[in-house]
Order: sequence, then structure tokens, then C-alpha cells
Amino acid sequence: MAAPLNQVIFPVSFQELFAAWNRFPDAVLYAGGTNLIGKQSKNIISLPPVFICLDKIEELQRITRTEQYLEIGAMVNLNRLTGLGKIVPEILCACLENIAGPQVRNIATIGGNICSVSRLLDLPAILTALDAQYEFRGASNATRWVSAPRFHSKDHTILNEHELLTRIKLPLLQWDYAVYKKFYCEGYFNNETLAFLVKTQKNILSEIRVVYKGDSILRNKDAEDILNGKSLPLSRKTAAEFVGNWVYFLAEMNEVPELSVNSIINSIEENLYNLSE
Repeated sequence: MAAPLNQVIFPVSFQELFAAWNRFPDAVLYAGGTNLIGKQSKNIISLPPVFICLDKIEELQRITRTEQYLEIGAMVNLNRLTGLGKIVPEILCACLENIAGPQVRNIATIGGNICSVSRLLDLPAILTALDAQYEFRGASNATRWVSAPRFHSKDHTILNEHELLTRIKLPLLQWDYAVYKKFYCEGYFNNETLAFLVKTQKNILSEIRVVYKGDSILRNKDAEDILNGKSLPLSRKTAAEFVGNWVYFLAEMNEVPELSVNSIINSIEENLYNLSE
């Protein structure tokens, strides 16, 4: 059906949302709108004729906590998350606080950051490292859960047509060492990040996760297996083996610029040094 130019629809329920989406199949979902507005201000795109604004759907604004999980509605803005305090993992807060400025974070949503189609934004790498799960809802009102690593895989597209991200489920695990690093490049669109997570038990490194985000998300599980179960402080030989495995892994990927490889390796070495102090 033809629609008036620049019409904005404000559904208050999922039933109304999918009815509007069925009526205007080319409509664009509108969350915080920061990515869309930024592109339009630079004349990269023209505005679509119909928006479906999501901020009236109360369920998408909810935050709930259980003993094991923090569940976050997809329309929760980034500043609201950081305002929750210690229940939000430290590394996630560090990532959120490095996204744009406070005014942008007041309107940018966690769901919009995850589902950006133009480029890979900052949150997917951290949510991948934290083993987050995403809930999606379709027009039939059926829901399904997809892991963050699977959703952000570069091999295939997980999001189905006319399907909506509704909720993020975050395991509330305690990490003994957690570092978020953002590498700033010349171009705004080329920001790269690294998440470094370690769990220990009686001076034994019981789990390590290192996740890099450039144009895609990379995690080297073979390297992680080298350190899992090792005693702390790490020996020089073990640390060198871990770093060498990452050097080989990045070379095999053949998609990370040499300058970025050096930055990644330097950051990994720095974190290993901190673990060995």
C-alpha cells in the first residue's frame, strides 16, 4: 500500500507493530535513530517514507534481574544501562562509556547498536565475549533465542525478514580480570576494540576470553586453550606461545591491517604482563 511521505507510526504493542509492518512492508524500524540521523545529516541516505517508532512499546523498555541473568529490553538506552551500577559487568560499562558522548547515549539503544546494518558497532564484541543471548520475535508472535556469537557471525545472516530483536539476556558471571580497549583509527568508521576477560581459581587461570572487533568479530579459541588451567603468574614461555598463536591466527585471517595487528598484539602482551605481576 502506498504511504504518505515521512509518515511515523507509534505502535503500543507487538500486535500493532506487526500489523503496521505488514501494511507497509518497506517501513523502517526506528529505535534511537542515531545511525539513521547521522547518515541523513551527511546526505548519505534519504529518509524512508514510513517509520515504525518503537519507543511506545513498554516491554522493550524493561530491565529485569534474576540470580543468573540480567535481561535488557532492546529499547533501553545506553546511559540507563550504565546507571544501573554494579549489576552491569564492568567491561560492558567500560564499552558503553566509550560510545560517543552522553547526549548520544541518552537516545542510542542497545538493540540499535546490536542490529546496525551499515557497520559493526561496539557492543557486539563485548556481548559476544560475555556469551549474551538475543531474543527475536516474528509476526506470528513466536520468539527464539540466538547466541551473540552466532548472530554476529560473518558467515550468514541470522535475522529473518520482519523479525524484531526484543530482549538481551546477559549471564551475571564474575570475572577476576576484565579489560576493554578501544583503538582509534583515522576514520570514524574504523574503530576497533578488544575485550580481555580472565577468571581464576586459587592462582589457576580457569578461563580466558579474548575477542577482537574490526570489520568482523574474531575469537581465537585455540590460543585460549593454551592458557586455560595454567598457574599464575604465567611463565614467559607460556605467554610467548599464546602471543605467537595470536600472531599466526591474525595472519591466517588475512583481513586485519598490519598496523592493527601490531596494536592487538601489543594490547594482548600488556594484559599478559599484568596477569604475570
